[in-house]
Amino acid sequence: MRTSAGTPAAPGTRAAVHPVDERLPLRRLAPLSAQHVLAMIAAPVSTAFLTADALGLSGERTASLLSATLVLCGIGALLQSFGTFRVGARLPFVMLPGGAATAIFLQVAAEHGAATASGAVLLAAALLLAVLPLYARIVRLFPPLVMGVTVLLIGVAMVRVAAQLITGPGGGRPAAPSAVALAGLTVGCTLAAYLLLRGVWRQMAVLIGMAAGTAIAAATGLGAFTPAHGSGLALPHPFPYGMPHLDFLAALPLLIFSLASLAEATGQTVLNSEAVGRTPAPGRDVPRVVRADAVVSLLGGVFGTSLLVTSSENIGIGKLTGVRSRFVTAGAGALLIAAGLLAPVSRLLAGIPAPVVAGSALVVYAVIAVMGVEMLRRVDLADRKNSMVVAVALAAGLLPVVSPGLYDGFPGWVRTVLGSGVVAGTLTAVVLNTVFRWARGSRTP
Repeated sequence: MRTSAGTPAAPGTRAAVHPVDERLPLRRLAPLSAQHVLAMIAAPVSTAFLTADALGLSGERTASLLSATLVLCGIGALLQSFGTFRVGARLPFVMLPGGAATAIFLQVAAEHGAATASGAVLLAAALLLAVLPLYARIVRLFPPLVMGVTVLLIGVAMVRVAAQLITGPGGGRPAAPSAVALAGLTVGCTLAAYLLLRGVWRQMAVLIGMAAGTAIAAATGLGAFTPAHGSGLALPHPFPYGMPHLDFLAALPLLIFSLASLAEATGQTVLNSEAVGRTPAPGRDVPRVVRADAVVSLLGGVFGTSLLVTSSENIGIGKLTGVRSRFVTAGAGALLIAAGLLAPVSRLLAGIPAPVVAGSALVVYAVIAVMGVEMLRRVDLADRKNSMVVAVALAAGLLPVVSPGLYDGFPGWVRTVLGSGVVAGTLTAVVLNTVFRWARGSRTP
């Protein structure tokens, strides 16, 4: 018999249980699982509202989308925690709708329609499953230099999408002063919660900001709080935008992002393994993590969400409590499914005014841009080749943002590739980084 660390157990003794496999009694499991839910609930809630407002969904359809998002997050947490049939890594992970993936999803929806965006999610999830045997080769194309550029450009794109919730779709008309004021007050409340609160409450700053912004809207008349009608169970509706339309060219931005996400999944898996005291094994665990992401994202394409990704943002709670059990995040998954199916909860939340959602989203997705900057800090930008790759890639990625009509005179496939700042910048970074590495290697004796 062997212990979880791989060393032989003494004869006649039971193998030691690794902390990650520890089963807790219900009286401890329930509050610990609820704590994880409170720490991560802001991301799926704000993302569902951002998507619904950007797509102009009704209150009832918004409630259905929120229900689907919470249920899928719960299913993802269960898959990652239990890890059956090599789907999931048996680590205390939670799953969230990817903020960066949501930005690209909404971009595809704005340019090609929501049905095509759902089709892009299905194609991206299928691509992830198909390339897992080539994981080791693909992940080398996305070092911190490339990922930093990609994440920074995604953050910029997402801020632009969030701003359109204030001005209205397209951003071509001036925003109502009341909408700007309400979004600003929501940002202020979020920052105040983050500065004044501690622990799990600080992690809920975005959710607290949304609640405060909604209360201000109702009290001052700056916005209307109109919950959706209905009661009982909220069952997610499949194909809310009609049958998904599979368009490989339109899906290209999300396909490239899905490949880039392999690098992020590697970092998340190593980080979580180290946090729970398990020896990192990326070659074994990362494909299992990504396989669960892909399976849940396939369901997301059916129920109208973007890609869902595994997150290690709850590691801080594990460090705070000292509990590293994967059964705690499994319990959190069960609670998320229950919350998603309770219609009164999702329909009440669906009434939050769009400017409040915008204010919260501006905070959440501006952080993505900061994450990109943090990734680039790991790169030696004193090396002129690295700085040139970043400079040219950022120029390629920002051009469609500062001049949206730049490629209007080109064929459709050119507009799809170069007109997306994320795709243009990422492809430029991958190509230039590969060429410069090859040139540097060929000159080395």
